Amino acid sequence: MSMSVKETHAQNALVGEPEVLEDARVTELAEHPAWLRLKAAATALQAVQTQDGSVADTSLHTDAAASVALLTGAIQQLAPLFAHDVAYLDALVVDFERWVAEGFGVPDFYDALMQFQPQQDRIDGLAHLVVFPMYTQNGSTNRLVEAVLIEVIWPRFIAELEEGYTNKLFVPIRFLDFTPGYDTNSAVLFPETVAMREIPTFTWGAIFADREAARFRRVVRAASEITRLDLPAEALGLLNDQHLTEETFVMWDLIHDRTHMRGDLPFDPFMIKQRMPFFLYSLEELRCDLTAFRESVTIERSELASPEARKHAKLVQYAVIFDRIFRFAITGSRVRNYDGLGGQLLFAWMHQHHVLHWTNTRLTFDWDAVPDVVIALGKQIDELYWASIDRPKKAHWLAAYAMISETLTPNPASVWANGLPREVLAGAPKGYTDAVLDDEFPLSMFFEALEKKMKTIIASTAGITAHD
Repeated sequence: MSMSVKETHAQNALVGEPEVLEDARVTELAEHPAWLRLKAAATALQAVQTQDGSVADTSLHTDAAASVALLTGAIQQLAPLFAHDVAYLDALVVDFERWVAEGFGVPDFYDALMQFQPQQDRIDGLAHLVVFPMYTQNGSTNRLVEAVLIEVIWPRFIAELEEGYTNKLFVPIRFLDFTPGYDTNSAVLFPETVAMREIPTFTWGAIFADREAARFRRVVRAASEITRLDLPAEALGLLNDQHLTEETFVMWDLIHDRTHMRGDLPFDPFMIKQRMPFFLYSLEELRCDLTAFRESVTIERSELASPEARKHAKLVQYAVIFDRIFRFAITGSRVRNYDGLGGQLLFAWMHQHHVLHWTNTRLTFDWDAVPDVVIALGKQIDELYWASIDRPKKAHWLAAYAMISETLTPNPASVWANGLPREVLAGAPKGYTDAVLDDEFPLSMFFEALEKKMKTIIASTAGITAHD
C-alpha cells in the first residue's frame, strides 16, 4: 500500500467505483505486519496495567517500556497509510513516550485526543487507526490501552439526509480489527472514555453500525423463529443483507443521537449525569428511538425524499421495533436495566393498543396500524417532558413513574407502587432513588419464557462483527 487510504479512496471515487474500501484493502490493513505487532504490544500492556491505566508494579516497567516501543514503532510504520490522521498519530507517539518517561502513572492522552477529529472527514470507506488508554462502554471499565482499526460508513443518502437532520458530531463506523476490550458488547467509540488530564468539549461520537447490524440479524432471526413471527418481506431483507442493515442503523443512530439535545426538555439530570431513578433513563433512550421512528415514518411518506431514504426509512421502523422488543428487553441483568425497561414498555404498549398479538403461541402485528400506535407512545413521552418544565424534579420523577405504571406492572414489593412514605416524599431526592428496586418492573411471563430460549443466542453476540 504505497498511498494513504484516503488517497486511494479519492482515486477510486473519481473513476466511479463504489465508495467503500474493497475487501482486499480491508484485509491488507487487518493483516498488515505492523498492525499485528501493534495489536500484540497493546494486549501485552493490558496485562500489566491497573484499572486506572497505570503500571503500578515498577518491576514491570522494563517490559512495559519495551511494549510501548514496539507499539509506537508500529504506529509510525502505519502512519503513511493514514495521511488524514497524521497530526493525531504524531501526537499519539509523543503521549506514549511521555507516559514512559514519567514512570507509567495514570496515562494522559489529552493532546492526542484533541488531534483526532474523525467527524471532519466523513467519507464512506475512510479508515482510521485508533489507539488510546480507555475503557469500552458495555465492555470493560478498566482504562487499558486499546487499539482498533475502523472505517467510516457514510453512504450518499445519509450525507443528503444529514443536511436536514444536522448532526456534525455523529460518526458511524465498522470494525476492521480490534484488541480484547472490544471483544465484548461495546458498540461505541466515545472520546470521554479516554484517559486524559482534563475534560474538553467533545466534538464527535462514533457508533459501530456493523456490530449493531450483525447482532440484530442474529437475534431477530432466532426470536422470529421462536415466536413463529411471519416477517414482512422488507424486514426479512434486513436479516439477509448485512450491508443494508448497517445503513439502516446509521440512519436510526443519526436521528437518535441528535434527539438527546432537542425537544421540550426538562432541566433533566440526565444531561449533567446526576443520580436519578433508572426509569428516567429508560424514557430518554426510548424517546430518542421513537423520534427516529416517527421521523422515519415522515420520510417514508414524503414525496420529496430520495428513493434510498424512503426505502431505509421503512427499514428503520422495523429495526426500532424488533431490536427493542427482541434484544433490548432481555439483554443484560435485571439490575436497573433501563434499555431493557424501554423494550418492555414498547412491547406492552403495542399489545395493549391491539397492534401486537400473542395468540396461539404465535406473534403477529397489524402492520398498517403499527406506525400511529408507536408514534402515540412517543407523543406521550414528549408531553411528559413538556409538562415537566413547570414541575419540581421530584414531581417529574413521580409523573414519569405513573406514566410507565399505566402500561407496565410494577414489582409487587415496590415502595414506589405502594406509595412513598411521607418522610421520603419530604426528603432529599436520594431517598426517592434509594427506594427504587433494582428490578422495579420485572419481565412479563412472555419475556421470561422468551429470555430462557434466547439466552444463548444473545450471549453469542458479544464481540460480533459483520464477518461473524
